[in-house]
Amino acid sequence: MVSAADPRAAEAGVEILRERGSAADAAFATLLALNVVEPQSSGIGGGGYLVYSDRNGPPVTFDGREKAPMAATGTWFFKNGRPMEFSDAQPGGKSVGVPGNLRMMALAHQQYGKLPWAALFQPAIKLARDGFKITPRLHNSLLHYPATGALSAEARAIFYQADGQPKPVGTLVRNPAFAAFLDKIARLGPDSFYVGPNAQAIAATVGHAPHNPAPMTTGDIASYEAKPRPPVCASYRGYRICGMGPSSSGGFSVLATLKQLERFDLSALGPHSPTAWHLIAESERLAYADRDKYLADEDFVHVPLAGLTDPAYLASRSALISPTRTIADVHPGTPAGAEVTCTPAPQPERGTSHFVAVDRWGDVASETSTIESSFGSGLMVNGYYLNNELTDFSFEPEKDGCPVANRVEGGKRPRSSMSPTIVYGPDGQVVLGVGAAGGSTIPAQVVKTIVGVIDFHLPPQQAIALPMIYAPGDTLFVESGTFLEAMIPQLKGLGHADVKTLPPGTFKANAIEWLNGRWVGGADPRSEGAAVSE
Repeated sequence: MVSAADPRAAEAGVEILRERGSAADAAFATLLALNVVEPQSSGIGGGGYLVYSDRNGPPVTFDGREKAPMAATGTWFFKNGRPMEFSDAQPGGKSVGVPGNLRMMALAHQQYGKLPWAALFQPAIKLARDGFKITPRLHNSLLHYPATGALSAEARAIFYQADGQPKPVGTLVRNPAFAAFLDKIARLGPDSFYVGPNAQAIAATVGHAPHNPAPMTTGDIASYEAKPRPPVCASYRGYRICGMGPSSSGGFSVLATLKQLERFDLSALGPHSPTAWHLIAESERLAYADRDKYLADEDFVHVPLAGLTDPAYLASRSALISPTRTIADVHPGTPAGAEVTCTPAPQPERGTSHFVAVDRWGDVASETSTIESSFGSGLMVNGYYLNNELTDFSFEPEKDGCPVANRVEGGKRPRSSMSPTIVYGPDGQVVLGVGAAGGSTIPAQVVKTIVGVIDFHLPPQQAIALPMIYAPGDTLFVESGTFLEAMIPQLKGLGHADVKTLPPGTFKANAIEWLNGRWVGGADPRSEGAAVSE
């Protein structure tokens, strides 16, 4: 089974499964197909993270996060001596990191792939060559792109009409340049992306971008390496939850939120209890405070992960949570091993796509892929968009005289919120693969889904469909048009003074659960996603 944000991409993954490909093979075919049909969200011009379980064995994780060019410094996003506005920093060359998805694909395929490398590209090549229809979600992204003029002429020619309006929903569009490029990578291997004409084209496009040109060299691109990383795991009500460690903050944020909730009987409260959602929000506030202060690329910054995930530390954080009132002023904690860093102002995060694949042998792949904002930097090379992931760095290198952990540095990976997760049951077998898209809301979406499955005893589709609550600080966000919006008076009565609504289009989760002896999929009803079985 494959669950993805677009049924055509899920079908691409299932096509690979029918050919007796592994979950890794299917995940990568899904990633490539998403690049074609959901180009605004993910693809080979960006990066991602993969959590993989081999036949219910211990999880392994792969870091394919983009890296800053070596020329980058702490003041990379400064203009006239001050940090740039996000809207000014996002389009153009300065926001582009060296893409990591293909290197990550190659690393994991070498270890877990069953089909030839070239086979994984065929469904995406067919979609790009023969055409795919513009869906309402893609059309909406094109319609609301904040700076259409920032899109390269190549990109505008594919998706926009001569009058500057996006092509209508249902229009069949083709991307022959991308089809040809995918065919080349399929034949020549991943090095053909990182050296030679494509690398030269990336460097030239970034260096001569009409907006925010920036120095990126072919050496920056050729030297990129994806990395295996230790998974971040913790127990929760007898289950084992495993996710992605730094450079992602997602694994920690999910685990911390859940562990801090473990002492409360959420099952007894149920999904329609204001107290249950209040407790989830309070736990998120604590986890996000620690995330913002401590999480960054551990190749550059000491991340006190052992201290942050220590059960005693998380118990002390949980003790701050009350079922009858809010924490007046949330601060980061002081875990063992913490060094002096300062908490920056949070950066906005957008975009992204998640997908889960399971194969006939019991392998499970949970993968999140992104180019960051909608259409990334707006720059296109060989038919794919280049990311704007470097805007996930903190724009200020220091605050109040001390260094910010997630500051820009040459060769560094920006902190991410991506949270691909695999859940193991009390018997040690995989019971759930889950993840989401939606910037810094991702950990909250994953927590909500896991709570829905484990505490509220819902199948994955219903757990994903639960309304969203998101509490990254003192403001509490609830999903508009849901029973949580109707619950705002009760939440305010518990002390949440600043409650705002978020539109449902912000969220996009996917999951597959082992339920009653078979795989059962879920895809976010807020998206165009689908779970497709072999």
